[in-house]
Amino acid sequence: MLSYDVRPVATLSEADSKQLLASYGVPVLDERTARSPDDAARAATEIGFPVVAKLCGAAIAHKTERGLVRLALADEDAVRAAATALFAAARPEDGEVTVLIAPMVSGSRELIAGLSDDRTFGPTVMLGVGGILAEAVADVTFRLVPITPADAEEMIEDLATQRLLGPFRGEPAIDRAKLVEVLVGLSDAAVAHPEIASADVNPLIVVDGAPVAVDALVEVLS
Repeated sequence: MLSYDVRPVATLSEADSKQLLASYGVPVLDERTARSPDDAARAATEIGFPVVAKLCGAAIAHKTERGLVRLALADEDAVRAAATALFAAARPEDGEVTVLIAPMVSGSRELIAGLSDDRTFGPTVMLGVGGILAEAVADVTFRLVPITPADAEEMIEDLATQRLLGPFRGEPAIDRAKLVEVLVGLSDAAVAHPEIASADVNPLIVVDGAPVAVDALVEVLS
């Protein structure tokens, strides 16, 4: 009879999730965490406008559903007002929170990538089409950890919507070498940290051909 690890999991904050994955080559934006509206305004000035502001904490997994994201903030006053509202929206069960300030980026294509633990086979790396097409096309592929660059290239080729990977709406083709680095980096993180129960990089936005992790969530066995 198979025995499964039934230990509870703990969620890392978005900032901590990205920091962990970035150490294994997953590309992230130049971001800052702020503990007050004034800190948030200063961080935005350092990064450059426009920016995004999000309430960030280990107990906050679904920011969009709770209205905890503010987009396209164009100046310090807008950031300060957004941060004030975000801090006010925190609930007691959210625990310690900060406001994450990040550059505002956009792209016509979104991918999803991540790690999951298959109860039969063990840890797997996933790549799929994200954004509004994710549920409609259900175009995803998996490989068992660990993967090699060749495995990652095969995953990219497995995607049925190959046209999204080439030049698209005036944007260059996706840099496949950089996408390979993302997938291998996720695999390397799973090998180095067997306590990782799952990782969700969604969306992985394609900016000027390069994939960038705009949001990430890592769960670890506790």
